[in-house]
Amino acid sequence: MESTGASPEDQTEVIASFLSDTDAKVFVAGHRGLVGSAIHRKLVALGFTKLLLRTHAELDLTRQADVEAFFAAERPRYVIVAAAKVGGIHANSTYPADFIAVNLQIQTNIIDASLRCTGGAVSKLFFLGSSCIYPKHAPQPIPESALLSGPLEPTNEWYAVAKIAGIKMCQAYRIQHGLDAISAMPTNLYGPQDNFHPENSHVLPALIRRFHNAKISGANEVVVWGTGSPLREFLHVDDLADAVVFLMDRYSGLEHVNVGSGKEVTIKELAELVKEVVGFQGDLVWDKTKPDGTPRKLMDSSMLAGMGWEAKIPLREGLADTYKWYVDNVVDN
Repeated sequence: MESTGASPEDQTEVIASFLSDTDAKVFVAGHRGLVGSAIHRKLVALGFTKLLLRTHAELDLTRQADVEAFFAAERPRYVIVAAAKVGGIHANSTYPADFIAVNLQIQTNIIDASLRCTGGAVSKLFFLGSSCIYPKHAPQPIPESALLSGPLEPTNEWYAVAKIAGIKMCQAYRIQHGLDAISAMPTNLYGPQDNFHPENSHVLPALIRRFHNAKISGANEVVVWGTGSPLREFLHVDDLADAVVFLMDRYSGLEHVNVGSGKEVTIKELAELVKEVVGFQGDLVWDKTKPDGTPRKLMDSSMLAGMGWEAKIPLREGLADTYKWYVDNVVDN
């Protein structure tokens, strides 16, 4: 298969800096999700004026012909892949075929169309993954080198395998075709547009919802599973958006990059902080008969830190921002 993309040398001559190229067309795939909406807000704030945004109804990213037609018509200069089929443990277990097939289709169609876009229009592509790509028993903190070093967590392996394939596809297209495709793997994310569904939300939005409901109903206590001892890392999605822009501007390497806050908090500390932010006055009770889960999960983000980037939003400030969004957009609706 012949390369139809621009060489790295040509790309450097055309575009010196992503941040200085605010008149360029930028396709943000998945702009209405947790991550994509944050990237959209960041780019608007930076003065980007030609953002290409399409809903699923307007562009089905699983349909190769439709994606190729979109790229041929719009010819974006930058592509950010934040679109994905995501869900909790129950969804992954119930719909494994969807999680592997849909994600493979989305990323394959976008990456390949970016290469084949007329005249090498796409100067740079950014692929976003997830920390679930790493083995279940990866060393802590988890370095980039832990990828493919052991078995995955069985509960989300279908999604993880697709994301690993996306990383490897970016690397392969860089090696064979000179496509400037980079990848980043964020830690646990939270913020506006998070999923607060009662059955399949992650720990932080689940705690916010439960403490809010307890406050409104006048409950005396909120029961949380386990001992509260496991350590977790959280990153506000606006910090991730800042890291995406930073890497788009400064990084063009083969290896994927971890993006984390570098700060750990116990589930107990997290629950107490959410209780305070929400304003719940009752008791916090730990059901120690229930499992704790993995004792520790922390990303090693020293590679990104070495480039000069660090997270800026403190957890308490981020939680207050997220709770306000939840009340204004989920509760009130």
